[in-house]
Amino acid sequence: MIWCIGFEVPAYYFSSMKNYVIAGGSSGIGKALTQQLLAAGHRVYVLARAARELEPHPNLQFIETDFSVPAPVIQGLPDEIHGLAYCPGSIQLQPFHRMKEDLFLSDYRINVLGAVHLIQAALPALKKPGQSSVLLFSTVAVQTGMPFHASIAAAKGAVEGLTRSLAAEFATLGIRVNAIAPSLTQTPLADRLLNTPDKLDASNKRHPIGRVGQPTEVAAFAALLMSEHGSWMTGQVLHLDGGMGQLRLFA
Repeated sequence: MIWCIGFEVPAYYFSSMKNYVIAGGSSGIGKALTQQLLAAGHRVYVLARAARELEPHPNLQFIETDFSVPAPVIQGLPDEIHGLAYCPGSIQLQPFHRMKEDLFLSDYRINVLGAVHLIQAALPALKKPGQSSVLLFSTVAVQTGMPFHASIAAAKGAVEGLTRSLAAEFATLGIRVNAIAPSLTQTPLADRLLNTPDKLDASNKRHPIGRVGQPTEVAAFAALLMSEHGSWMTGQVLHLDGGMGQLRLFA
């Protein structure tokens, strides 16, 4: 077994060194995924606005990229890509009557169009291995109506449509496309929702399993989907949400 950030990553998830591209790999779930892939012996190319607290590693290459702009410059990708994960996201919760068009456009740009630009840039390299994987991220709020989530739920709903459409289009190319729809996870992006004991306690209680998620848990599931052990799954949006999306508990 390989141990990474307190989470056990089975080495048999991966049979040999591969090239992985992780957008948003310097923070939150993306950072945890980057660290787990490096621990498993792979080369990882991280695309993000800043390296943040990523530690230097011989198999890690950081590429400064801003997916929040209309036409992100994407360069430095390897010639062959076995797995790509697009992790950038946004949490801008407001009452619907206060949401301006700019908010919808901003959420759509970073959650949907950023993924589109990266996948288009990476497509030739994703075709080369014969078998590769693309992983996107949605949210529990798409399938479970939640107040103040109109903008992000609309953007992530588009991510789910993109996942299924590309899975169908890329199936004959040997490229699998799936998405994970997590609930609230303890990452820097969610900090303002969890930054006091009362907020954390309230969020924990909203989940049937009794707590919010941890980035290492989501990353381990992402690594499994991108490995050979996920090789028969494509076109799926998988809910990793502590039971939030499907379960109701009664006192």
